[in-house]
Amino acid sequence: MPAVVDHTVQARLITVPSVTREIAVGLRYDRHDPFAVQLVFPSEVSLDGQEVAWVFSRELLENGMRARVGPGDVNVRPSGAEKTVIELRAPEGVAVVEFDTGHLLRFLHGTYELVPSGTEHMELDLDRGLTSLLG
Repeated sequence: MPAVVDHTVQARLITVPSVTREIAVGLRYDRHDPFAVQLVFPSEVSLDGQEVAWVFSRELLENGMRARVGPGDVNVRPSGAEKTVIELRAPEGVAVVEFDTGHLLRFLHGTYELVPSGTEHMELDLDRGLTSLLG
């Protein structure tokens, strides 16, 4: 069974009110980090020309499709019946990205096929984690 779920979806980067730009965003889930998902943005939309990955909880993504969630740097909320908005806050500013909710649901479905909800702790390799921390 694969260890990673990767999807690339079209999203809308909202740069100023009512101006959007279509971008391809990578959605990534790795069973070795079972509580997290990643949004991977292409280098052409970053300030330094490097690919940028934001990591946050899978649960935050799922819950944010139903109601506004995220008290920190990542906020997720529904936008009508078919869209989901993810706001990313950094010292450089705020990025607002709109996704088709169906794309996010298909991605999440794939992650739950790989690691079902409630079994994430069983995927953790504590020995590897301690070795990494202790050098």
